[in-house]
Amino acid sequence: MKYEIEGNIVSVQRREIFEGSIMVENGIITDIRKHPINCGGFIIPGFIDSHVHIESSMLTPQEFGQLAVRQGTIAVVTDPHEMANVMGVEGIEFMINNSMDAKIKVYYTIPSCVPATSFDISGGTIASKDVEKLAVSGRFVGLSEVMNVPGVLAGEEEVMLKLAIANRLGLPVDGHAPELSGQKLVDYVGHGICTDHECTTLGEALEKIDVGMKVLIREGSAAYNYEALKSLIATNHGDVMFCSDDLHPDDFISGHINRLVRRSVASGFDLFHVLRVASINPIEHYKLDVGQLRTGDKADFVVVNNLQEFQTEKVYINGVKQYDSVLGENFKNERTSPVCLNNFLHGSVDISLLRKEVHGTIKVISVVQDELLTNIEYYNPKKVHDNLESDLEQDVLKIVYINRYTNGKPQVAFCKGFNLNKGAFASSIAHDSHNIIAIGCSDSELSKAINTIIVHKGGLAVCDSDQVEVLPLPIGGIMSDHSGEIVAADYKRLCNLINKMGCQLRSPFMTLSFMSLVVIPNIKIGESGLFSYADFNWIEE
Repeated sequence: MKYEIEGNIVSVQRREIFEGSIMVENGIITDIRKHPINCGGFIIPGFIDSHVHIESSMLTPQEFGQLAVRQGTIAVVTDPHEMANVMGVEGIEFMINNSMDAKIKVYYTIPSCVPATSFDISGGTIASKDVEKLAVSGRFVGLSEVMNVPGVLAGEEEVMLKLAIANRLGLPVDGHAPELSGQKLVDYVGHGICTDHECTTLGEALEKIDVGMKVLIREGSAAYNYEALKSLIATNHGDVMFCSDDLHPDDFISGHINRLVRRSVASGFDLFHVLRVASINPIEHYKLDVGQLRTGDKADFVVVNNLQEFQTEKVYINGVKQYDSVLGENFKNERTSPVCLNNFLHGSVDISLLRKEVHGTIKVISVVQDELLTNIEYYNPKKVHDNLESDLEQDVLKIVYINRYTNGKPQVAFCKGFNLNKGAFASSIAHDSHNIIAIGCSDSELSKAINTIIVHKGGLAVCDSDQVEVLPLPIGGIMSDHSGEIVAADYKRLCNLINKMGCQLRSPFMTLSFMSLVVIPNIKIGESGLFSYADFNWIEE
């Protein structure tokens, strides 16, 4: 197939915008010519999400691609460790196979921490021998985020073996090192770990850049780090990339990397620096087979209305038009029904198992607004409780963690920052092992929400008195088999119910899902109760 497309061509490498045409033949740009044009949009390199967990959108890779392409995203670098935690290597294979039908280019990194730590119990395991087999297959562009920072610093054998495999085969190694600093950071980077997406302050980001890391500026549905780090676009544009990490469908429908590009240009940052961060840097870092809008490249580019709004008009990938805004939803919107594989073994939970005695001062998980970090706070009840359900005046609510791969006993603790004044909500999306996690004002409502999740073998549930609403997630207990539009509408409906129950967090389900991720400071809940990141061990109660 041979064709020509006219427009205002934006060359990032040459820092030039000019009128002209692009000649495409068999998916390759064969020539770029300068000449006057009568009309046309602006042709730019497509946007790339440099680190995302597709599963966090609750969509299959195919459905994820349907939404991403409309936002001018042409490729993503994805870590499938959510599905790997549920199904092991079988889950990774599912993701790769399903993404064959995606409209965008999907590049995978090999999960390095499944389960995330030795303290977690997941449905699958990715050992060093699995990493070796996957790495030599040539289907992966890197080793996924190494979250087990203590394991790296202590030289744990399995961690070292995985790092050695990646370094031997020349695969970039992604990091995950919140608040890591000083000599420990130097030692961590010394093992070939070269990116980090957990920076929350400019000082932290600059220190990591100084020791050789690339910083991924994250703006997702629970962590909003763009404002704190955006000045790096001006000072260190060669060392940063954009990523979403975890993005729920209601946010995804309204924007992706294009949203960060638009904000950056509106803030006065150099257009070519912004496009380098949004596109060129991830291509070069991960050695992606994605065109950069040059002669001889793959014909991967986006046509936008202007260089302020960046509204997507057309998207070309490997020379094939994958989206046209004129046709909108009707443009090649083919969908195939995915296989609903799962791993969900827990039976119904009796309300008596949610009881929690409180006889004195206790540690409480305190949510930090718009962050994945949590703080340790202390709660001193006015009286002894043989079963404390909640203290709404102090915003102290019961939080429950249940391993869904066994039929074990729930772990019960308390948290604050959700500000519910009634009801409960629960999810089988609980990073990273994806067990059941729930929060609520009463044991009755908690048990109803939890057991609704169990009946559906995965999903999101909201209970207000006797009324329970649910978004089923039959694929691994973390993804839907429906379209992005349907999932986004159902998800928004559940979030609105939670808002009416008092919680005003921007993304309550996403925030709840990270209450069990023990590799992020400072306190979480897991298999044996509360966990201290500082001590990297369970908290004795």
